[in-house]
Amino acid sequence: MCRFLLAKSKLSINPEKILKSFARMAENSKAFDGDWQGDGWGFSWLENNKWNEYRSLKPIWKEKDKFSKFPESNIFSIHARSASFPQHKNNIEYNQPYTNESYSYVFNGLLKGVALSLPGDIGAQKIWQLFNNYLKKNNLTQALNKTGDILKKNSQNIQALNIGIAGKNTISAYSYFTTHPNYYSLQYSDNSDVKIICSEVIDGFNFKSLPTNSLITF
Repeated sequence: MCRFLLAKSKLSINPEKILKSFARMAENSKAFDGDWQGDGWGFSWLENNKWNEYRSLKPIWKEKDKFSKFPESNIFSIHARSASFPQHKNNIEYNQPYTNESYSYVFNGLLKGVALSLPGDIGAQKIWQLFNNYLKKNNLTQALNKTGDILKKNSQNIQALNIGIAGKNTISAYSYFTTHPNYYSLQYSDNSDVKIICSEVIDGFNFKSLPTNSLITF
């Protein structure tokens, strides 16, 4: 399953160190079924109040030479992709994060039998569209909760549903899982000037686990 990270800092920071720690985690992380995160990666960062994006089809740990080239930022998102199906590999448009004018979005999870008709080719795109639909009439917290609720009501089975949203002033995550908590639960670090929400523990921070059916915002 995919891995992601959201970071928020009081002051702009160089993201290189966090990118390196995340890349090490992604390279060494294996799901309970042997899945890996080598189907490309993406990085989005806030610069001059606008979201910028970098995406690649290479594994993140094969592009460490890129990390030093990204500018300082106080909010950014990272995503390492694990394609669910062979036909969904090698398509740069499927790589996250996805952004709009206000938000950067990342997702990981495993949902089966979703009885909703939504735009998009893959699940991550469909959930992004669903979230944006709710944002038209709701604030961020309400939109995340409504997205989670409707997916839970209209899915035959959900092993995990983790949504990360970086705004221009906040980072948030919605987490729901029904099995394998050691793998699916999100981790967060809030005891320094840099706040982190991540799929797994990375070097350099002290983390706590986010319980299932939770929403957190920094």
